[in-house]
Amino acid sequence: MTAAVAVPAAAADAATVRPGSYYVSTDQQLHLLRRATYGPTPASLAEIRELGTAAWLDRQLDPSGIADADCDALLTRFPLTALSISELRSRVAAGTQRYGWDTMLQLGFATTSRAIWSERQLFEVMVDFWSNHLNVTNPSADVWDNRHDYDRAVIRPYALGRFADMLKASARHPAMLTYLDNRFSTRAAPNENYGRELLELHTVGLGYSESDVRNAARMLTGLTVDWDTGLYKFSPNSHATGPVTVLKFRHANVTAAGGEAAALELLDYLALHPATARHLATKLVVRFVADTPPASLVTRLAKVYLDHGSAIAPVLRALFTSAEFRESVGKKIRTPYEDIVATVRTVGYGPDASGTAGIESLYWLIGSLGHAPMSWAPPNGFPDVASAWTSPGGLLAKWNAHLNIVAGYRPKEFQRPANLAQELIGELPATYGALIDALARRLLGRTLPAAHTTALAAFFGKTSATVLKPADAAVGWRLPQLVALILNSPFFAVR
Repeated sequence: MTAAVAVPAAAADAATVRPGSYYVSTDQQLHLLRRATYGPTPASLAEIRELGTAAWLDRQLDPSGIADADCDALLTRFPLTALSISELRSRVAAGTQRYGWDTMLQLGFATTSRAIWSERQLFEVMVDFWSNHLNVTNPSADVWDNRHDYDRAVIRPYALGRFADMLKASARHPAMLTYLDNRFSTRAAPNENYGRELLELHTVGLGYSESDVRNAARMLTGLTVDWDTGLYKFSPNSHATGPVTVLKFRHANVTAAGGEAAALELLDYLALHPATARHLATKLVVRFVADTPPASLVTRLAKVYLDHGSAIAPVLRALFTSAEFRESVGKKIRTPYEDIVATVRTVGYGPDASGTAGIESLYWLIGSLGHAPMSWAPPNGFPDVASAWTSPGGLLAKWNAHLNIVAGYRPKEFQRPANLAQELIGELPATYGALIDALARRLLGRTLPAAHTTALAAFFGKTSATVLKPADAAVGWRLPQLVALILNSPFFAVR
C-alpha cells in the first residue's frame, strides 16, 4: 500500500468530494470525456480536439461508424458469449460444456474489456446505464443459459435506439421473464412481480395503484419461456382474458390468442407515457449531470423523449449540449467500477498479450469493491449517487487498487510500457515539482495546487524545487507510487 501523504485540509478527502469545479479542469471537452466515456485518454483527447465537440459527439452517437477492430478481436477470447441460447444448452446436454456460470462470467469479463478498450465509449456507457435500468443480475443461477443473450439481443441493439423497442424486447426475453418470475405467471395464478417492477422501475415510477399492478400482471400472462428449449414463447393457454385498465390504458383483451399483441400495446403505452419520459430523463440527468438533477433540464429532456417517440440519441444530444451540463463540472464522482476502469484507461495499459487471466483478475478486483458490472442483486440496478459509494473502507480499497494496477502487481498480465516515465511524461522534467505537474496534466488534465505538489515532493523527501536526476527512484521503481498517489486524490475521483 502506498504510504500516506499529508495533504492540506483545503482538499477534502475523496469520500467527501465537494461539488463544483475545484477538483477538475473546467475545460468543456475534458468535461464531456469524463462523463460520456469511461475516462479521458491521450487518444480520445486528441480526437475531440481535432474533430471538435459537436463532431465528436455525433460520432459517438453513431457507434456503427466507429472502427473497433482491436476490441472486437479481444472479445473473441470469450467465445461462450457468442453462442445462442440453443447452442449453449445443446453443449450442456451433450456434456461438452459444463453447466454453470462460465458463460455469465465471460459476459462480465467481456463487458469490463469493452469499457476499457472499446472506441465506442458512449455506447458502452449507455449499455451499462440500460443494464442497470432493466436489470437482470449477472451472474445468477436461473439465467445461466440466457443472460449473455439478453445483453446481445436486448440491451446492445437498442442502447442508443428507441426505449419502446428495448422495453418490448426485454419483456419477450427469457432472462427478464425468468428473473422477475413472469415465466411462472398464469391466468389461474398471475405473478405480480414483473408487473410491479415494469411500472415502478422500468417505466412510470411511483404513482401507480395496486389495481394497476394486478391488471398489468394479468395482461402479461402468457409471456413465458419454453421449458424444453429455453426460448421465449407466448402461451395463449396461460393468458388471462377480460378487460384491463392500467393507469389510463384500457384494453378489452377479449381473446387469449390476442394476448401477446395486447401486452405489446400496454408496453408501448407505458414507454410513451409522460411519467416514463420524466422518470428516464431524471435517471439520465443523475447519470450525466448531478446527483440532484436540475428540474429544468429534466423537463426539457422529457419533452425531447416524447417528441422523438422514445428515441434516446436525441435526448443525449440535448443533454450534452445543455447549459446545465456545461455548468455541472465537478458535480459527480466515479463509482468503483468507473474508477478502476478509468485507472487502466488513464495509464494506458493494454490487455493480456494472450489469454484472459489479467482481465479476469481485474474483474474480480472490481467485484471486491462491490461493483462488478451487472452484479447488483435487487431489480433496481446499481445506485449512481455519491452517498451510495463513499466510505473510508471503499476509499482505501480504491487506493490499494490504484497501486496494484499501476505497479503491475494485479493484474500482472496487462501490457505495460517498458519505461513508464517516458510513456507518461516523455522528456524528463528538471525538478520534482515539474515532474508532479507533468504527471498531473497527463493523469488529471490539470496541475495540482502548489500545496499538494509540495506534499507529494515531500513523500520522496524532496521539495518542488529539488533537481530531478535520471537515476532517482521517483522516476524509476517508485514512480508507480507517485502515479498511484495522484490517482488517489479527489481530482481523479471526480467524474
